[in-house]
Amino acid sequence: MTKKQHDEESGSMTVREAGQKGGEIRKEQLGPEGYSAMGKKGGETRKEELGPEGYSALGKQGGEARKQELGPEGYSELGKQGGHRVRELIEKGKESE
Repeated sequence: MTKKQHDEESGSMTVREAGQKGGEIRKEQLGPEGYSAMGKKGGETRKEELGPEGYSALGKQGGEARKQELGPEGYSELGKQGGHRVRELIEKGKESE
């Protein structure tokens, strides 16, 4: 009998499953707006803990990881997509004036 089969038969769950279940229940309790506000509050707290330099370094670290993940061609394509989106937004802004 595997551990999973034993857990299913005994009614127990893994720590991960319990965490997921708890997160889903909390999400239902708070609703979309409350859940979003909780995330923003956590982000602000983390930003205060790291300070401006630490938060910036964290962003750079994420950018480098994404660059490694995509490779040179993929990263270049991502930049082109961003440039196209910026041009679209500028045109939209001009049209609404």
